[in-house]
This record gives sequence, structure tokens and C-alpha cells, in this order.
Amino acid sequence: MRLLFLPPYSPELNPTEHLWNALREDCFANIVFADLNAVEATLEQGLPELESNPNRVQSMTGFNWITSICLIAN
Repeated sequence: MRLLFLPPYSPELNPTEHLWNALREDCFANIVFADLNAVEATLEQGLPELESNPNRVQSMTGFNWITSICLIAN
């Protein structure tokens, strides 16, 4: 086993960063929530919207190195 040091911010190595950014922009921008339950409710509304649009998710997370590895693995 070998440790690999990653840069502090590397969205290409952590594609979920793009999904969280989309959720922040689409669902959480300029909103002050009363409590954690309101945050959870908003998240529960936003996640299905992303899930219903696989082309958008693929455009945000389908980096060439990821799709190449998936094709090789199959």
C-alpha cells in the first residue's frame, strides 16, 4: 500500500464536489434555514431532481479517467 497525497481541492479526483455545488446553487442559494429539519427537507427535494436528470449528473461527474476505468473494468 502506498499513500498518495492529493491537492487540497481537486474536484476531478472527487466528482461529488460538482454534485454538491449544483445542489448548493439550485436549492440552497440565499436561503437561511430555521433549523436542521428545513435543511434536510430541502436536500430531500433537491436530490431526486438530480437523480431524475442522469445526463446532467454525467456531465458533472463523467471525467474521462473515470469512464475509461469503468469501461476497462467491465
